[in-house]
Amino acid sequence: MAPKGALIVQDASGDVFGSVFNIQKYSIQDGPGIRTTVFLKGCTLRCTWCANPESQHFEPEIAHRDSVCSKCGRCVDACQERAISVDAKGIHIDRKLCTNCGECIRVCAPQALKMFGDKMSAREVFEKIRADADFYRNSGGGVTVSGGEPLAQPDFVAALFRLCRNDGIETCIETSGCASGKALMEILPYTSLVLFDMKLGNPAAYRRWTSKSNEEILRNLGIAVASGTPLILRFPMIPGINDSDEDLKNIARIAVETLKKPRRINILPYHKFGAGKYLMLDREYQLSELITPKDIEVQKVKRLFESYGLECEVVG
Repeated sequence: MAPKGALIVQDASGDVFGSVFNIQKYSIQDGPGIRTTVFLKGCTLRCTWCANPESQHFEPEIAHRDSVCSKCGRCVDACQERAISVDAKGIHIDRKLCTNCGECIRVCAPQALKMFGDKMSAREVFEKIRADADFYRNSGGGVTVSGGEPLAQPDFVAALFRLCRNDGIETCIETSGCASGKALMEILPYTSLVLFDMKLGNPAAYRRWTSKSNEEILRNLGIAVASGTPLILRFPMIPGINDSDEDLKNIARIAVETLKKPRRINILPYHKFGAGKYLMLDREYQLSELITPKDIEVQKVKRLFESYGLECEVVG
């Protein structure tokens, strides 16, 4: 079952609902071919470099963009909780008072306010995915469920994947592996491909930078590999955090010792694309000083992984 706070319910028809914050069409970096990527809310990790802070909490969250705010004050009048104020700098939301009811969004003409997260049924999401079925079949693509953490909503993902597989659409999860083995096994029978994040090999370092150790994650990696489902490791390359020779060799050893052939790994170089969303959610981005690694640095990591016999691709 989903952790407390996840918007997962079942209606009288048996349809399952989940908490979704984005459905991105024509995605080409979340698995093979042309894909639709469904991003779910809710994750138990708190990776310091997280590019999707809006995915961390299960509940919907109101975000604001001061750059387009007209400072008209309509949102202040609409908020029954008195959680919003506006001054010369823009909108201020008291997160302790805000109930994320969305009344402020309805009156915001310049769309400076938006809601991250919506309750959607598996059938509703499937219909959006199926609309582009021809693109998937012609390119070898399909649907990828990412997050957040898809394993935090296993009932929803399993229901969605059953619909997709019954319609001939290939399915993929992008997971950190931070969930129960039961949740993983609920989804695997309907999964065509697993993209499995491996952020750090050292348990202490993993806990320092993500808030949790990696013992459960390594167990789930073993479960996924043993299932026979095709799997690709994904390594987010974060300068100064997990790109030392020791860190990289730990990751390579895990791949060699755990994966079956072909042993495949993707490198995802660090970027700052999500930094602005921290401001929209009134959170601090802790890695503002980091810069995207240069191609020569990424290629060095790629060569190291390949020296261990891994098939390596740089993504993004």
